[in-house]
Amino acid sequence: MEKHRMEEHCMETRIFAMTHKSFTPPPDQMYVPLQVGRADHDPLGYLGDHTGENISQLNAYYSELTGVYWLWKNCHHVDVVGVCHYRRYLIAEDGHLYTKADILDLLAQYDMIVTKKLELRMSYYDGFALTHDEKDLAETERVVAEKYPAYAPLFHEMVHKKETYFANMMVCRKPLYDEYCTWLFDILFEVQRRIDTTGYDNYRKRVYGFLSEFLLTVWIAKNNLHVYESSVGMSAEKSETEEIKKQLSVYFEKQDIAGAKRYLLTELDRRPDVLMEASDIRGELKLCMQVIATCEFEASRNETLLVARGMSFDELLEQLKQLNRFVVQQEENSDERQQQAVFEYLKAHPVSMTAVEIAKRVMERAE
Repeated sequence: MEKHRMEEHCMETRIFAMTHKSFTPPPDQMYVPLQVGRADHDPLGYLGDHTGENISQLNAYYSELTGVYWLWKNCHHVDVVGVCHYRRYLIAEDGHLYTKADILDLLAQYDMIVTKKLELRMSYYDGFALTHDEKDLAETERVVAEKYPAYAPLFHEMVHKKETYFANMMVCRKPLYDEYCTWLFDILFEVQRRIDTTGYDNYRKRVYGFLSEFLLTVWIAKNNLHVYESSVGMSAEKSETEEIKKQLSVYFEKQDIAGAKRYLLTELDRRPDVLMEASDIRGELKLCMQVIATCEFEASRNETLLVARGMSFDELLEQLKQLNRFVVQQEENSDERQQQAVFEYLKAHPVSMTAVEIAKRVMERAE
C-alpha cells in the first residue's frame, strides 16, 4: 500500500488552462497556461499551441481543441493530464481548486474527471439546430457510422436526449487521453473535409469545438467509463458578456429601451451562448432582458420607466434581484396578504406595479 501511494505521489500531473487572453493563473504550479491559436496571434507570454505537431491555425474553427490536440501530440512527459479554461476550472464540492492529491485520489477511484452534465431544455439535436447548421451534426453522425459503426446506435440515441458534458474539460491518465483524442480527431478531421463553413460567423465557425462536447459524452458512455462529474468554478464572466452589459448600461442611462433591445438581439444572434449559465454566471444579462421587458410595458401604460428612476446600472440590477426574491417569497401567502405586501413594497422601492407583474412572469418561467 505504501509503495502504491509513493508511485501515485510521483506521477507527473499537469492541468492546462486554455486561454486566448492574459489572465492570472492559479498559484498552484500544476496549472499551466496554454495559449491556443498562437499561430495567428501575438504572444501572451505563455506556452503556445503552435510548436511541434499542431493545428494552431485552425483555432477559429476548433476553439480550445487546438490545445487539446497539442497536448495529445506533444505532451509526453506527464502521467496525468487535464484541460480547463482560463476562467473556468473543475473544483471540489466545497469550492476549492483541485490539488494534485485531490486529482490522484479521484483517479484512484474513477477513469476520468469531467464536468457535471448539462441538463438541456430540449434534445441536443434540437438545441444544436437552433444555433448551428443541423446538417453539420447529421454529417457527424454519418462519419461516426462509417468509421466507428459500433458507436452509431448510441450516437443516434443520445443525440435525441437532453444532456451533454460541456467545455471540453477533463482530467485523466495520459494513455486514456490519447485514446480519446485518436478517436475524436479522426472523426472531426473527416467531418471538416465534408462540411462547408463558408459564410459562418465567428460563433458558428467553432462548430468542431461544439461537436466535440457531445462526442465526449458519447465516447464515455460507449466505453463504460467510470467518471466523476465535478463541479465547475468560474473565475470571471466572458469578456463578451461584460462588454454587452457595458453597452446596455449606456442605453439604459439614455433611457433608450428600443436601442437596448435592438443591440441585445443583435448580440444574441451573433453569440447565443452568452446567455448560458457558463457565460452569464451572475444572471445579469437575463436581468437586463427583464429591464427591457419591464420598460416596454411601462411605456405602453404611460408609467415612469424603470430606467428613469435615478438608479445606476448596478443599482438597477440589484433592485430587480430584490424584486424577484420578493415575488417568490409571496407565493406562499394568501391573495390578501400578497396584495398588502406588494403595496408596502411599492411604497419602499423605486419600482412600478408593472415591474412586479413582469417579475412574477419571469420567476414563474424560471421554476
